[in-house]
Amino acid sequence: MTVSYVIKRLIYLVFTALLVSLIVFSVTQLLPANAATMILGEYATDEALAILNSKLGLDDPAVVQYFRWLGNVVQGDFGISLRTSQPVGPTILNAFGRSAILAITSLVLVCIIAIPLGVLAASRRGKPTDLAVSLVSYIGVSMPEFVLATLLLVWLASPSIGLFPASGYVPFSEDFWGALHHIALPVLTLTIVLTAHISRMIRSEMADTLEMDFIRAGRLRGLSRRRVLFRHALRNSMLPAITVIALDVGYLIGGVIVVEEVFAFPGIGRQLILAIQNRDLPMIQAGALIMAASYAVANLLADLAYGALDKRIKY
Repeated sequence: MTVSYVIKRLIYLVFTALLVSLIVFSVTQLLPANAATMILGEYATDEALAILNSKLGLDDPAVVQYFRWLGNVVQGDFGISLRTSQPVGPTILNAFGRSAILAITSLVLVCIIAIPLGVLAASRRGKPTDLAVSLVSYIGVSMPEFVLATLLLVWLASPSIGLFPASGYVPFSEDFWGALHHIALPVLTLTIVLTAHISRMIRSEMADTLEMDFIRAGRLRGLSRRRVLFRHALRNSMLPAITVIALDVGYLIGGVIVVEEVFAFPGIGRQLILAIQNRDLPMIQAGALIMAASYAVANLLADLAYGALDKRIKY
């Protein structure tokens, strides 16, 4: 992997972010009401709307508005929330940080659980262990997040059991164990869904890899079963799984919206729902842009991981 390739991918990343910003800005401009109407209300006079439009620069051409907004975003200024009249930047970044805690914790647990499960199922193909892992995976893949989240909420957070709180958030800086207690159910929901997905991918790729000639050659040379499975077969089976994991990062940032709503978790998903319900355009723009940027960064890291795992890949 060359430095020029990394630089090229970073340029593509910047281009993607610019394209996404243009799309996000354009879509929000097509909404039926503008910011002045949302601030003053639908019964505001035309004179008051005209004055506020001029003050906010909403009567400028769309191109001028876009580049002004983009220039502010580059400087870290996402505007003022129409719902709370507070700066959007700190609010959306704090919410994104809380969602990132859910996403990263879930992804780490998924990798710890799903990869060994996939390897175990593939190494015992057709046996009861393989069938059991496949059955659990089918159930996990077919169950929507909101159904699983609701079941866990009713089961583990009910007053009769009360193992975990039903909603809310505690910062780790205030109470580490209390914070873990509050994120347990959202993380468990995301982990179950993604573990089912990734373990099936690992199992499928590992089963094909174990039938290849270089695996047979390794066994004939007297390599241990553990070395064959984890050093040779797993390494070659991880490339498709990395693609899926990178896509799942985008899912975690976007799909976490449902989970956050069920558990009333104050992350970026719940913040976006409130923004959409109140037509808070600056908050919608900032949230969509941050989520798209996260997805692009995840794909960049996946491409870099390809070269690290498979030396045959030359960029």
